[in-house]
Amino acid sequence: QVQLVDSGGGLVQAGGSLRLSCAASGLSFSKYVMGWFRQAPGKEREFVAGISASAGNTYYANSVKGRFTISRDNAKNTVNLQMNSLKPEDTAVYYCAADLRYLALPATSDTAYDYWGQGTQVTVSS
Repeated sequence: QVQLVDSGGGLVQAGGSLRLSCAASGLSFSKYVMGWFRQAPGKEREFVAGISASAGNTYYANSVKGRFTISRDNAKNTVNLQMNSLKPEDTAVYYCAADLRYLALPATSDTAYDYWGQGTQVTVSS
């Protein structure tokens, strides 16, 4: 049974940093693309960042480029999202997701992802 467990969210002031983590189990983690998405109240879920299976390719939404960094540790079955210079508009529930298409490059559409974490709340105060 595939399980993704998100953690690391919290309340932070604008300009601060947070590091989100996602622990995966029940899948051959090193074979698959992983992504982070977020959903703010009243808005649709949006792509934040994605990383290929080997970590050789990373993609970012324009809104977070230069501030967020996605990484993965295939030995520990974890994917992380380091978020720096946080802004109030980054406030959302953040979800990690797994794309089980073998050898895929990171996709920005949430329909490409097969499994999702439970989400972790990030709140950035001004």
